[in-house]
This record gives sequence, structure tokens and C-alpha cells, in this order.
Amino acid sequence: MMTREADRTAGMSAPQLYQEARDNVRSNDYKTARTYLEAVESRYPYSSFAQQSLIDQAYVNWKDNEPEKAVAAIDRFLRLYPSHPGTDYMLYLKGLVTFTPPSSYLRSLTGQDPSERDPKGLRQSYDAFNELVERFPDSRYSRDARQRITWLVSTIADNEVNVARYYYTRHAYVAAINRSQAVLRDFSGVAAAEPALYIMMQSYQQLGMQDQASDAKRVLDQNYPNSKYYELGVDGQKGGWLSWLSPARVFN
Repeated sequence: MMTREADRTAGMSAPQLYQEARDNVRSNDYKTARTYLEAVESRYPYSSFAQQSLIDQAYVNWKDNEPEKAVAAIDRFLRLYPSHPGTDYMLYLKGLVTFTPPSSYLRSLTGQDPSERDPKGLRQSYDAFNELVERFPDSRYSRDARQRITWLVSTIADNEVNVARYYYTRHAYVAAINRSQAVLRDFSGVAAAEPALYIMMQSYQQLGMQDQASDAKRVLDQNYPNSKYYELGVDGQKGGWLSWLSPARVFN
């Protein structure tokens, strides 16, 4: 049985369908717009309107809080039209779909730091923006993408430290070391390197690996003289329950 929306599109040409979609986008009726855009793609798959409809489907799904559908449309477009002039925009939009910028308002409501979220979306966003700036360095979207990459790198590194800290507090010291090493290996010049080195140092100490602990301490002291984490401890809070693990107690 045909839906009401499908009946509405019956017999319409590609330009007519696309114009109806655009009109609904302007009025923020994204669900109706999606119906017309999908009809363009399915009925006129070899037309230029089909290509543009995929671009607009990605945008409409993003605005309609359907990120998975948006990414699916983008990936389909990139697969079907890899040399399309709109490729840079689609990579930029893919980055935006999963990008979560820091918001003091959002954090005041949720109490959650962006680095404490599931990093999967952040990494997807980073990959899309990074591909954009590498393939299209002069694109109109690349400057903003570079700025977002800077924030993403810092936030993803902070997430790795949060995970390392989680493992440490549960006495999973090898896992804590692995996460800390990932920060130092994969990210350059990030603030998260300081707590990562401290967590690594303490984890090696807990495992009785004195040489490795001393090496981590040496690197920490070289790069962060008088590191605040000697006072704050692994949990990063002054007076926190892990702050007793100071160098004076560990290295004596």
C-alpha cells in the first residue's frame, strides 16, 4: 500500500521533485524534504539531480537528528561520485555530523566533559576532517576543519588519559600503561601527555618495574618540571585519594 507521501510524488519529474524538496528544506520540514529527495535518487538515479539529492539528503538527515542516516548518505555519495566537485563539502559535513564541540551550556546541564564521552564519534570526525585537509588543502572548508582537528586531537588524547586513569584505579596497571603509551605515541604536543606520563610512572611502580618507572619519571621531569600531578595524584584532584602516591613515597 502506497503511503500518502509516495502518492504525492507520483508522476513528478526530477526537477519538480527536487524543487519540492528544496522548498521543504527552507521551511525546516526535513522529513517531507527527505521523501522528495529519496524519490529523486530512486527514480532518476543517473541524473545530476540524483547526485545533488544525496548531498541534500546528508544535510537534511543531519539537521533532522539522524546522524546514522546522514553518514550513510555521505558514504554512498563518496563511493558513487569520488571525483564530484562537492566531495570536499561532503567530507566536511561528515566531520560535523559526529563532531561534539565543547559547550559550557551543555556541560552545565550534563556535568560531562567532552573527553569523557565515547570517543568513536570523535575519531570518525577526526578522520573525515583529516581526509578533507589532506585531499583539499585549499578548500573553503579546510580552515575550519583544521581548527576542529586541533580540538579533536586534544579531546581524544584526554579521553585516552581518562581511560588510563580508570584502569589504574581498578588496579589494571598493564592496561593503564598501554593507554598512557598510546597518548605519547599517537599525539604530539598535547596537554594530556603530562598525566599520561604520571599514570605510566605510577603503574610501573605498582607492578614493581622500577627501571621503567624511573624512565617514565625522568621523561616527566624533563618535560614538566615540578609537575602538578605530584601533588594532585593520578585522579588529578587536590587532596584526592590517590595523591598520596607522591615521588617521595614511590622513589626513596
